[in-house]
Amino acid sequence: MAENPAYPVGLRLTGRRVVVLGGGQVAQRRLPALVAAGADVLLVSPGATPSVEAMVDAGEVTWHRRRYEDGDLADAWYALIATSDHEANTVASAEAERHRVWCVRSDDADAATAWTPATGHSEGVTVAVLTTDARGRDPRHTAAIRDAVVEGLRDGTLVAPHHRTRTPGVALVGGGPGDPDLITVRGRRLLAEADVVITDHLGPRDLLAELPPSVEVIDAAKLPYGRFMAQEAINNALIEHAKQGKSVVRLKGGDPFVYGRGMEEVNALAEAGVPCTVVPGISSSISVPGAAGIPVTHRGVAHEFTVVSGHIAPDDERSLVDWPSLAKLTGTLVILMGVGTIGKVAETLVAHGKSPDTPVALVQEGTTAAQRRVDATLATASQAVLDHEVKPPAVIVIGEVVKVGPTPSA
Repeated sequence: MAENPAYPVGLRLTGRRVVVLGGGQVAQRRLPALVAAGADVLLVSPGATPSVEAMVDAGEVTWHRRRYEDGDLADAWYALIATSDHEANTVASAEAERHRVWCVRSDDADAATAWTPATGHSEGVTVAVLTTDARGRDPRHTAAIRDAVVEGLRDGTLVAPHHRTRTPGVALVGGGPGDPDLITVRGRRLLAEADVVITDHLGPRDLLAELPPSVEVIDAAKLPYGRFMAQEAINNALIEHAKQGKSVVRLKGGDPFVYGRGMEEVNALAEAGVPCTVVPGISSSISVPGAAGIPVTHRGVAHEFTVVSGHIAPDDERSLVDWPSLAKLTGTLVILMGVGTIGKVAETLVAHGKSPDTPVALVQEGTTAAQRRVDATLATASQAVLDHEVKPPAVIVIGEVVKVGPTPSA
């Protein structure tokens, strides 16, 4: 006769006693979820891993530093038995049965009254997977199913439409440096759920091809030295579509608040009474050098790095950058939007004390298939831009960190 399948249920453990026997690796994996559920967790174990001890020190778990004793489960709502002593586990499991406490056993799942499902989380949803056939119970298979479902929900490939009314608004999403795989999980999910996407050329363009045909894509590209959509027009478009009850994603390159004018859009939306969610993105100031094999900090070489906008030359009265002070720093200088001004930047840094031989790397189209790196010095950077026809977008790295990695291939 086939075994009946387990009945799935979600336990509401807030403020309720949960007893965990054993402070080893099983407890280390399971305790965070019990703490997050608001359970009143009692750990009974003569020892514990450092991570479990950290939870005790933080006041998240109460620890009785001893072996299991009869009566420990009397007031529990749920028990996790995970000691290395099989006999003690059996005795504790029998106590749980007497007190009608649902009990999970790490050493013998078939002897337990409850099983821990493979669980994962995506915005507002918990996915729990249990094996229904005891003869073929395979935790790795169960975990693989869990992972596939959660990943699909997170990256938008598995979309579950909202049947209740969604709150209209705008999500300001940092798309990362260009590689579509480097957008955050949350950003990708919001893209998949959007009605309208307002994007510019620095956003991960490959992601747009994955959007359903019903999604309206608005090009707000600000091409260097070319046509552009005025910021006010972008703000108005965001407000207009959100007030029509649509879910709007403003997809930007890098991080919205790193030279992305993101706060201007947030302020405009706030003034118009439109709710806005900010989803940070991976900034090209760190990720592009990394993708080119350049660490912005390195032990014994650079203890700090400074990110500067180079869209305004040092001799321009509109510049807010203290270039003389930057020239005195010994760390790494990362310049964004500086291809057109690198000549003036190099000249100014050298004039204020930087060595002309200071290494420079120009990384164009970083993290994309078109990425390329051009190495130079402050003395040769301006000419290198001309000789190698370096075009925006490019990240410029100045400092000794340029030389610490393997020599780049030609």
